[in-house]
Amino acid sequence: MLKDGQKGVILQQDKETYAIAPHIPCGLVTPAMLEEIAAVARKYNAAALKITSAARIAIVGIKEDDIDSIWEDLGLNEGHAVGLCVRSIKVCPGKTYCRLAKQDSLEMGLKMDRTYHGMVMPSKMKMAVSGCKIQCGENCIKDLSLYGTETGWTILAGGMGGIAPRLAEVLVENLSTEEAEAMVEKVMVYYKENSKRARLGFLIDKIGIEAFRKELLDS
Repeated sequence: MLKDGQKGVILQQDKETYAIAPHIPCGLVTPAMLEEIAAVARKYNAAALKITSAARIAIVGIKEDDIDSIWEDLGLNEGHAVGLCVRSIKVCPGKTYCRLAKQDSLEMGLKMDRTYHGMVMPSKMKMAVSGCKIQCGENCIKDLSLYGTETGWTILAGGMGGIAPRLAEVLVENLSTEEAEAMVEKVMVYYKENSKRARLGFLIDKIGIEAFRKELLDS
């Protein structure tokens, strides 16, 4: 029996079948990708296709003996849906597709996805990028996120859902794209160096948001 995360699988409740969630950066798909996923689901008699909260398409109810063949047929990378790592970056439509966006969330989100998706961290980490203050990427419950304003990027930190939910707090505001990318990198480095199996929000609670901000701005 495969363990969760091994070969990109998630064991189902029946303890016999699995689900996989191919990586779809920022939820952007093409007709060809959708057709391939549908064809594979039919070929291997998947029980269902499920659009996940992380904007992936999970193929549910597949057999262990088919896992390798399914990945080969799909030709897609594994999505990091479990484990102590950065999960998919949730991104709104941004300036490309939404009239309300103030910054290019898709471009920023794709950069972050290429850099951080699957990166090993002290705990699971969820990230988001939204193009405006409405925050359709659900920034308020993400460990680390950005949203756009007319004057630049605002970075939030420490949000999470789960059994001990916590709202994210504003870390810094009015950053250029380059400054925002540099600050995200600083947060990631500090978190990896100073936390042990705890979400970023718990680290911030331990030292306080002001001390956390000072550590980053002084580094």
